[in-house]
Amino acid sequence: MPEPTVRTLAVVSAGLSQPSSTRLLADKLATATLTRLHDENVETRLLTFELRDYAQDVMNNMLTGFASPRLQTMIDAVTTADGLIAVTPIFTTSYSGLFKSFFDVLDNRALTDQPVLIGATAGTARHSLALDYALRPMFTYLHAVVVPTSVFAASEDWGSGDGRGRVATLPARIERAAGELAALVARSDRSARVQDPFELPAGFNPAGSGLSR
Repeated sequence: MPEPTVRTLAVVSAGLSQPSSTRLLADKLATATLTRLHDENVETRLLTFELRDYAQDVMNNMLTGFASPRLQTMIDAVTTADGLIAVTPIFTTSYSGLFKSFFDVLDNRALTDQPVLIGATAGTARHSLALDYALRPMFTYLHAVVVPTSVFAASEDWGSGDGRGRVATLPARIERAAGELAALVARSDRSARVQDPFELPAGFNPAGSGLSR
């Protein structure tokens, strides 16, 4: 029997309450992804982060431009993972401010080619399009590889159903999205790469941008 391949999966949840439906969705996505990877004999290390625990650190980073050691450890874990699950509550038709602020403090090249599964929660299904007009474009801008299936959960998705099969569709979407992410994570080598903290941006010119044209 071949030795299992080890990968790292990071989960970032931006729920503000405890218990949180956002964290619940993130956990379900992570569990389904881990199951798929296990079935492929891929050993996976799971790292879960709740942004509410880092809110002050993120704000200080926004104001000063420097991450605290605690936040930097989290950033390093997220950006070097083989795959990322990112889940946010939807406030005022878009991602939460805390969710956006965390990804704003990352270097805009840090998620390049990283497989990402996006998810969101809200009180009503009317906000489901936020995944496609807000979250997906943000991660595309950051050069991440966003899996085709995103997962949205409204309040009624956690209940007994509305008679139209809504509850049945949530587990199905979770399984489909997890399968897509697992396939990319299994082929990733991000967590095994040696990171050079002094690496300069591509196209860097010590003489300045004005002379590089």
